[in-house]
Amino acid sequence: MILEAVRLALRSILRNKLRSFLTILGVVIGVGAVIAMVTVGQGSSQQVSQSVSGLGSDMLVLRPGQRGFGPQTSGGNRRFNLRDADALSELREARLVAPVTSSSVTAVYGNTNASTQVTGSNEAFLEVAGWTLADGRNMTAAEARGGAAYCILGDTVRQKLFGGGDAIGEQIRVKQISCQVIGLLQAKGASSFGNDQDDLIIMPIRLVQRRLNGDGDVNSIQIALASGVTTTEGIAAVQDLMRDRRRIGLGQEDNFNVSDMREVADMLNSVNSVLSGMLSSVAAVSLLVGGIGIMNIMLVSVTERTREIGIRLAIGATSGQVLTQFLVEAVVLSLLGGVVGIGVGLALAWGAGIFMAIPFAPDPLVVLMAFGFSAVVGVVFGYFPARRAARLDPIEALRHQ
Repeated sequence: MILEAVRLALRSILRNKLRSFLTILGVVIGVGAVIAMVTVGQGSSQQVSQSVSGLGSDMLVLRPGQRGFGPQTSGGNRRFNLRDADALSELREARLVAPVTSSSVTAVYGNTNASTQVTGSNEAFLEVAGWTLADGRNMTAAEARGGAAYCILGDTVRQKLFGGGDAIGEQIRVKQISCQVIGLLQAKGASSFGNDQDDLIIMPIRLVQRRLNGDGDVNSIQIALASGVTTTEGIAAVQDLMRDRRRIGLGQEDNFNVSDMREVADMLNSVNSVLSGMLSSVAAVSLLVGGIGIMNIMLVSVTERTREIGIRLAIGATSGQVLTQFLVEAVVLSLLGGVVGIGVGLALAWGAGIFMAIPFAPDPLVVLMAFGFSAVVGVVFGYFPARRAARLDPIEALRHQ
């Protein structure tokens, strides 16, 4: 009986191809949008995890000011200095310490220039921040302390200034500083926030402080923990030391904050989950719109086929059989929309992954849930028209023109 109902449903759908296509379009859009949004969100979360794991789970970042939003307390913006970094390097919990300061500059080589970001740090920065050299060498501790006019180029800056040419040993001008290129970084690509990580120049921190920024400030300090030290122990040791150095009394709030990479990853994944959930909820509304479209077209179909229904009832068909026929037709419409929507959603997610440079991470459970929801839409919105058809009076139906 069910197979016969499916056959009749397909015949009815094919008899009105354009109308059937427009009916299932809402379901296609809804299912496709939900799958695309969730898949892109999961791909973005994977990228965040990969980016953070590249830095290592044993890294802490010390920043001035209190964590969170809103106005800072008095002294909350007080920066660090190199003496703070030296003191942190004495902690037994710290394996490597990299003070960081930055400046926006224009780099020039010959007739070519590039607007970029200079990061001033020491010899530990590459290892702490997870950078790998593609060519050349790192700065030495003496060069970092002495402020030698050397620089290491990110891949984007190298391409802008040198194209395919050799950059090692060449002199470039960074703002008013002439510096020699001693190293090239392996490309990392876009970060979790979408900005180009390779668009940077690394220089000795004292050179950046004296010649570019004109101060001794350190924007942040990155700390790689010693082997066997947990992030909890590391954070506690850093907090104790900085509270002492900043003379923060008992009961007073810190005017700095320490975060670990796991915490950063959790925060970014939480933001991704909220955004994906909101977008998926909006996309799911189109499924309801598609369901309303199915109800509307089934009501029209019942009206158009009133005489056919009357004949079927007159020759012995039961109300249950008529109900099943129209209910199956509504479910078939929604399931067709679900199947097409799955293909559309996965294709959109794959294209977005290429465009946004994030992993393609489809979740079979989400695909099954979206498909199941499309079936539920067919049942819920197809029931009322089917019940209306089943309750038609045979005599009145036969009189219908």
